[in-house]
Amino acid sequence: MSAGSDPGHGNSPAAWSTVIIMLVAFTIGTFAFWFTVAWLVWASAALLLVGAIVGLVLKVMGFGVGGDRYQPKAHS
Repeated sequence: MSAGSDPGHGNSPAAWSTVIIMLVAFTIGTFAFWFTVAWLVWASAALLLVGAIVGLVLKVMGFGVGGDRYQPKAHS
C-alpha cells in the first residue's frame, strides 16, 4: 500500500471532533451514574448523540476523510 492510497483511518477533523465529544460524554455519564445523578446521565446520553451529529455535519461539510476540505498530513 502506498502512502497516497492510505485513507487516513479516520484521522480527520470530523473524526477527531466526534471522538472527543463522545469521550467527554462517556466520562461525564460514567461519573454521573457512579454518583447517581440521573438527569446528568441522560444529559450525557444526549451529548453522545450531539457528537455523532457533529461528526456527520462536518463530514458533509467536507472535513471527513476524502472530503474536499480535508488535507491529509504525511505520516512519518
